[in-house]
Amino acid sequence: MKVLFAIALWLGLGFCGSPEALAGRLGERVAAFPQWHGKPPVAPAKGDLVYPDWMAGNWQVTETLEEMVAPFAPDLVTPGFEGNRRYLKEAIAFPVRFNRSSTGIIADRAFNSLNIGNAYLGEGAVRSVKVDPDNPNRQITQLREGGEFVSVITKRGKEIPAKERFITTEVSQQIFRSPTQLYLNEVETTTQYQHSERDRISAEQMTAIYLSPRDPDYFKAGNAPIALYRYHLELSKLQLHETEDE
Repeated sequence: MKVLFAIALWLGLGFCGSPEALAGRLGERVAAFPQWHGKPPVAPAKGDLVYPDWMAGNWQVTETLEEMVAPFAPDLVTPGFEGNRRYLKEAIAFPVRFNRSSTGIIADRAFNSLNIGNAYLGEGAVRSVKVDPDNPNRQITQLREGGEFVSVITKRGKEIPAKERFITTEVSQQIFRSPTQLYLNEVETTTQYQHSERDRISAEQMTAIYLSPRDPDYFKAGNAPIALYRYHLELSKLQLHETEDE
């Protein structure tokens, strides 16, 4: 299940055009992790994500799961939580890219999500990734073994503490369907980015999983997360010849 979350999380990587969050609130949230007891102060998501100019281009990402917490365990635990322990301290690498458009720098969502999914599940495990042409915040991922994952980003916020640093939060509604399973939840991704050098970016990414109101255990947790993950990301700029065959 972590892989499905990771595919969606990269939809929320970046600098967005939604209203500002209350000054400093997202920074305070980052500092408080994992003591999160409710959802973030963000506004409805509108339009595509626009990234800072220094995000343009092709990057190699190394992502490492540093921490995972289940606040309501053993009574409430998300599917796959215990299995995700195998990723602790394991570096996972994959390429991503961000392209110039008429509105600014935007993520190549299908390319990025396909690479993330295959990095975790194995090459070819993700059959296809499609972004809704009428809604860049809606994405459908088809798995080779028949599962379907739908993610819709519904809320978004940002803070810019310094020129080379920014914080983003996105909240998405997620549905996973397979021949034997239907699972719904809500996922928050809060990320603090630091542009450290011309060709390098580091980030701390925090993910919170919330139960859907349709879940029979919803009222046991309410608006509190039932699973929390913290990742460290290193992005290294790739030269054109390293990605021209992609």
